[in-house]
Amino acid sequence: MSTTSPAASSATLVASDLDRTLIYSAAALDLAMPDAEAPRLLCVEVYGHKPLSYMTEAAAALLTEVAGSTVFVPTTTRTREQYHRIHLPGPAPQYAICANGGHILVDGVSDRDWQAQVEARIADECAPLTEIRAHLATTADPAWLLKERVAENLFAYLVVERSLLPEEWVKELAVWAQERGWTVSLQGRKIYAVPVPLTKSAAMNEVARRSGATRTLAAGDSLLDADLLLAADLGWRPGHGELADHDWRAPHVVALEERGGAAGEEILRRFLAASAG
Repeated sequence: MSTTSPAASSATLVASDLDRTLIYSAAALDLAMPDAEAPRLLCVEVYGHKPLSYMTEAAAALLTEVAGSTVFVPTTTRTREQYHRIHLPGPAPQYAICANGGHILVDGVSDRDWQAQVEARIADECAPLTEIRAHLATTADPAWLLKERVAENLFAYLVVERSLLPEEWVKELAVWAQERGWTVSLQGRKIYAVPVPLTKSAAMNEVARRSGATRTLAAGDSLLDADLLLAADLGWRPGHGELADHDWRAPHVVALEERGGAAGEEILRRFLAASAG
């Protein structure tokens, strides 16, 4: 017998990427208007004792409405530690997805059963993380490599000097990684190497099952968000980012023209309209 309540069974789940989709660094806000016309901003993340990520006040008000009327699920490639630095407006989400789907947080705590399922699939289907890291270490050029990091012992990423990074190296890495069950994504100054089974879409579908949601809405800006957008009933991508750069499209995904903080506002307006419709 189902334990899902009638209210939950008709719920809309909103799974949204965070960085450069809903929240923005000062540079990524893309405030192209005259200074006197710039929107007021709300800081939602502090790092190293300095403000790091922002929303416009209009976006903050819209997010409060979205979070109060849907199953709002922040869906990010960030680690749990990085996610917990963010303080979004509105009610605290019951669910959040971190590490590109490696962790489902329930009231802030990682669900161990989901974590074990993900780790088992990666072990069965992908080359080990140690092999990926060794390849990155031997092929990356110190002339443009700034940092090498591992996230949650699930995937690796490099921080690079983008202007010096050879495009051919990224393409060759992508081919090499694909043969080993991994995918590569270039986002700003970061190059991610992620196991193919580690997806935001699988985690979103699991949260939809648990919450009893019957409709899913999603938004994201990077290639790591493509599977999330494809799995949702409706999706939106901003006019900036990796997906826009590749002119990535799908029949049920709206390619917005807005960029930067204005795109964050528009995505939230679309979430509200679609969830009410």
